[in-house]
Amino acid sequence: MSTTVQPSTDEMSKEDRLKAFLTEKANNGELYFKSKFIADEVGLSPKEIGALMVKLKDSAELQVEKWSYTSATTWRVEPAQ
Repeated sequence: MSTTVQPSTDEMSKEDRLKAFLTEKANNGELYFKSKFIADEVGLSPKEIGALMVKLKDSAELQVEKWSYTSATTWRVEPAQ
């Protein structure tokens, strides 16, 4: 188990916080999630996450895809190649 020291949430922007969370979770491959299920872990509302995911589509570190929509958008994220 690695111990990574991360800045407090006050020091990180919302976008940086979400990007760090997704990068860590997708480290071993692709990740599928709905915003409402990670909102508490990231400390953002599902609406904020959805808005930030659109911005993260242009990220150099992550590949982001709007994967499906049933009762809420499912996002697919994987590390950039």
